[in-house]
Amino acid sequence: MPAHIAIVMDGNGRWAKKRKRPRNMGHQAGLKALRATIEHCVHLGVETLTVFAFSSENWSRPASEISRLMEIFLRALDKEANELHANGICLRFIGDKTAFKPAIEKKMSEVEALTINNNRLVANIAVNYGGRWDITQAATQIAKAAAEGRLSPDDVDEFQFAKFLALAESPDPDLFIRTGGEMRISNFLLWQSAYTEFYFTPTLWPDFDKQVLDQAITAFHSRERRYGRTSDQVKGFTGA
Repeated sequence: MPAHIAIVMDGNGRWAKKRKRPRNMGHQAGLKALRATIEHCVHLGVETLTVFAFSSENWSRPASEISRLMEIFLRALDKEANELHANGICLRFIGDKTAFKPAIEKKMSEVEALTINNNRLVANIAVNYGGRWDITQAATQIAKAAAEGRLSPDDVDEFQFAKFLALAESPDPDLFIRTGGEMRISNFLLWQSAYTEFYFTPTLWPDFDKQVLDQAITAFHSRERRYGRTSDQVKGFTGA
């Protein structure tokens, strides 16, 4: 079982368009799919789930859609937090949260504090997140630490660098899923996905269910993860 699954939840707008419904209906349907995915991950024993909810590039969308998205997001935080907490889910929000309205930023902090000690599943929600932003902010923090004498430049290696990234407390993803048929990662977890297995499905996010997740995991099981080694080395390493 992959310990950490990352998902780009793509296709809400197209799902709504196919049904001649407003885009916000697609986002609401997508929220239901996320809830079901969290439940199934818990059932399967997945330890960490990271989902791309709102990218730093999404601010370029029509203002009316962004406003509606923020309403749905805030309402979801109010409605879902207590239930997720009761089910042992630890919620973390990664990304530049300072861009959100104070009420949303405050609510995210409250939800994180409420669920911080839960351990059935860590659910990382990427909001106003971008992989390049993540790497840049980590480099900025390291530069400041070095300038202040808290860190020697000679000590900076990839492991030290990773400690300053948004997912510093989570292992790198084992499986990266993108729904909606597009075959790109859209600036999501650029550093963390160096050796992640990718799975692309045409399923639009609101239609994503446990069967599609199981298919992705089955495909993951068929991969040979070599990390630069040969197949023979991997077989010897695993005892196969």
